[in-house]
Amino acid sequence: MTVTQAPARSALDRYFSITSRGSTVRREIRGGVVTFFAMAYIVVLNPLIIGTAPDGDHHFLGIPPVAAVTALVAAVMTIAMGVIGRYPYGLATGLGLNAFLAAGVAPQMSWPDAMGLVLWEGIVIIVLVLTGFRSAVLRAIPAQLRIAIGVGIGLFITFIGFVDSGIVRRIPDAAGTTVPVQLGTGSLRGWPVLVFVIGLLLMASLMALRVKGAILIGIIINTILAIVVEAIAHAGPAVDSHGKVHPDGWQLNVPKLPHTFADNPDLSLFGHFSLLGGFHRVGFIAAILIVFSLVLSDFFDSIGTLMGVAAEGDLLDEKGELPGMGRVLLVDASAAAFGGISSASSATAYVESAAGVGDGARTGLASVVTGLLFVVALFLTPLVSVVPSEAATPALVIVGCLMISQLKRLDLEDFSVAIPAFLTIVLMPFTYSITDGIGAGVVSYVVLRTVRGKAREIHPLLWIVALAFVVYFAIDPIKSLLGIN
Repeated sequence: MTVTQAPARSALDRYFSITSRGSTVRREIRGGVVTFFAMAYIVVLNPLIIGTAPDGDHHFLGIPPVAAVTALVAAVMTIAMGVIGRYPYGLATGLGLNAFLAAGVAPQMSWPDAMGLVLWEGIVIIVLVLTGFRSAVLRAIPAQLRIAIGVGIGLFITFIGFVDSGIVRRIPDAAGTTVPVQLGTGSLRGWPVLVFVIGLLLMASLMALRVKGAILIGIIINTILAIVVEAIAHAGPAVDSHGKVHPDGWQLNVPKLPHTFADNPDLSLFGHFSLLGGFHRVGFIAAILIVFSLVLSDFFDSIGTLMGVAAEGDLLDEKGELPGMGRVLLVDASAAAFGGISSASSATAYVESAAGVGDGARTGLASVVTGLLFVVALFLTPLVSVVPSEAATPALVIVGCLMISQLKRLDLEDFSVAIPAFLTIVLMPFTYSITDGIGAGVVSYVVLRTVRGKAREIHPLLWIVALAFVVYFAIDPIKSLLGIN
């Protein structure tokens, strides 16, 4: 009797567990490229959010330096996630956190002071990881809420895709209308919207035909189409350099070949932070409340993302947990601190990683590929800006469709579980915040299970988390009571 030996696995395969997770090197590379294209917009968007916002001293960070440190943080931390965490997560500056810094923190102090508070946020989260508290909180979240988080993220990234493409638009004076958002500008119009629709149908068709690399192929073809359309139609940006709005323009990047493909990165902002400046400028209590808000938002944004993407990639074990979660959480926590050190704002795991997972990525090799592409982006920032959001965001809609399949695992018979799950799912896209959705789900779960007489079944840590969320939601009244602006 002849015994057939399994083929020898390479060191790369063994380190990243490529074969054991049912993947191949080719799929990991492809998935890493897809994740990069799905999140590369941050290199352009983050500079527009924090680079153009004045601080309390009327100073600006500037667009080129912020673009450089944004790409640097994404490159370093995504590679770290691949090598240390060994899972397919991309990391970069967190949206929402950067807007909070630009609008709510920097105007009270200098930008170095604000980045110092971001560094404190990262330090606190690192401590929570090293003490095992963060992992314990993750385990304390009931299985049904974990499922709801995954579904909610699916709807959330779908909504992101529709908003960033211009299919769904914010209404300037929402208070005077029947709905806060609308379809396009009242109707679908403009060449960029057409590019998005074609890209969505193309990706959906390729997925239906089970074409390998469907999402990446769709992004590449759609980008080429967008360049051709812009060369013919000259749609221009949705908001020009003078602040004038053009509803038929491209939402973020104008897809045209740049005059130069490469440029040396300006890393002058790296290390430009003040660890204690924020406490001196606004006072100890006010600074602590800012750090608390940053910690709670980043803490649960990343947990939600990590769980949702892992569920999509079938990476969770029989207990619904991610093996080696401690390594992943430590890298994610370090990204927040590194974002403050680099003056790029707090960095975190990106929900767009689901695009790469949807295209087959299962291991940290995909993250290494994504990170290396961000290294290239450091020097090719003009070229990265060629890909418009209308070409990449169809991938988010497709992946959102894949993620809502977890709905079938929800128990909708028990209202003390169904209502918290429902609130978690719908509030993520409606509030544009993963943290708000998780918070509403946790607080309502604790209340309703207690009403049902099931208080003893609630994990002790979940009570602490629920209380923290109550403080988080009531942060403005608390500031008012303490006399803090």
